Amino acid sequence: MRDMDSWLSDRKEIGRRNAAEAVFEDIRTAIVDRKLALGTRLPSELQLAEGYGISRAIVREALRSLQTLGFTQTRTGRGTFVVSESPARQLGEGAYSARDLMEARPCIEIPAAGWAASRRSSEQLASLTSLCDRMQEEEDIQKWVRMDAAFHGEIAEASGNAIFRKVVADVRGALSTQSELVEHVRGRRKASNAEHRRILEAIAAGREREARGAMAEHLLEVKRSIIGIADERRTALKG
Repeated sequence: MRDMDSWLSDRKEIGRRNAAEAVFEDIRTAIVDRKLALGTRLPSELQLAEGYGISRAIVREALRSLQTLGFTQTRTGRGTFVVSESPARQLGEGAYSARDLMEARPCIEIPAAGWAASRRSSEQLASLTSLCDRMQEEEDIQKWVRMDAAFHGEIAEASGNAIFRKVVADVRGALSTQSELVEHVRGRRKASNAEHRRILEAIAAGREREARGAMAEHLLEVKRSIIGIADERRTALKG
C-alpha cells in the first residue's frame, strides 16, 4: 500500500456532486480496495479538507458516515482509524433482519400502494407530492432518509388499512437504517427518487394496478442493492 502522504496527494478537488457524499465514497472505495489498510490512521480533518479542497465541516460529515457504517472508528485524542473493509452495520435493525424486511415489505407495501391509488385523500396526495418534491432537492443523506421513511409511511396511511399503517410504522426505524446503508454504499438516491415519482404519479392518477407495479419494481431494486451489499461483505470477509 502506498503511504498516507502519497494517497492524500492524489486526491482531487470535489465538485461534481454533494461533496460529503463524494468524499465518503472516495475513502470508502480506498478502504474496500485495500489502498487504505486495516489499522491505517486517516489524515486529520484539516489535511483531508486541504487535500480535497473543501471545508472541514464537509469532511466531518463524510467521516461521520464512514463511522456510522463501521468502516472507521474515531478514538479521542488519537484520530480516525480504518477498522473494517465492509459495512459492519447490520442490514436490518433490532428484531428485524434484512431477510425479514425483504420478505415482508412486498406483502404489505405493494397492496398498500394499490389501495392508496383508490382511497387517498387530497390532503394525503398533497403530502406525498410535497415529500417527493423535497426529496428530489435534498442533498443531506440523513434528512433524505427520514423523508424516504415518511413517504412509505404516508402511502400506508393513504391505503386506509389500519394493519398496513401499523406494520409500516413499527418497522420504520429498521427501514431508515437500511435506507441509509443502501444510500451510502450504493448511492441509489437518484434512482429511488425516480421510482418514488412513478409510484406517486400512479397513486395521483388513481391507477391501482400501476401503483402496485411501481412499488413492486422499487422494492425489487432495493432488494437487489441489499443482496449486493451482503455479497460484498461476504467477499471482504473471505479475503
